[in-house]
Amino acid sequence: MGSALETLCGQAVGAGQVDMLGIYIQRSWIICGATALVLAPTYVFAAPILRALHQPAAMSAVAGRYTRWVIPQLFAYAANFPLQKFFQAQSKVWAMTFISGAVLALHVVLNYVFVTRLGHGLFGAAMIGNVTWWIIIVAQFAYLVSGCFPEAWKGFSMLAFSNLAAFVRLSLASAVMLCLELWYYTAVLILVGLLKNAQLEVDIMSVCINYQLWTLMVALGFNAAVRYNR
Repeated sequence: MGSALETLCGQAVGAGQVDMLGIYIQRSWIICGATALVLAPTYVFAAPILRALHQPAAMSAVAGRYTRWVIPQLFAYAANFPLQKFFQAQSKVWAMTFISGAVLALHVVLNYVFVTRLGHGLFGAAMIGNVTWWIIIVAQFAYLVSGCFPEAWKGFSMLAFSNLAAFVRLSLASAVMLCLELWYYTAVLILVGLLKNAQLEVDIMSVCINYQLWTLMVALGFNAAVRYNR
């Protein structure tokens, strides 16, 4: 639902209206935050939803607990996407790279300590994910308000609440396309969960999909570079 920001930020920079970037990012925060709020109940009730889809009861229960634990990450995604597009539109990617790299290193260390050494398992992994995601948000927001963007960021404004409907309409087409693309992987996992040895099959597919997404990230990175530096 923040897809419109990519188009609008590129147009604003190209037209020399850099001052609109701050308004656009705030509109995107409002819409993405509202979307996250709407989606939160699906995290809370993930277990009964999965059981309704004929997934194994034990797996549904574990997945349900995990999704409740990672609800803070849902709102972190809503905050992070607009920040990324704001920086990318101005070719300010090195700060994002540094922040992500530093937090990734911290994430690995914390997972090793709390999950592997201290044995906190899935709960520990979820909490560490929450912490590291919000560290990224805080660091990026600090960079945003640090004074490095005097023209693009002039503080919070009530103008962010105007033209929200147009922003939503622009986002919907891209959102549908992106959701269908990403839901493909989810649908595959749901179908795998119907197999005889569901737990093993889902584990294997999850690992394979993660490896596939890693390679996809390289292509997406080049794609973003072409879009914002054309």
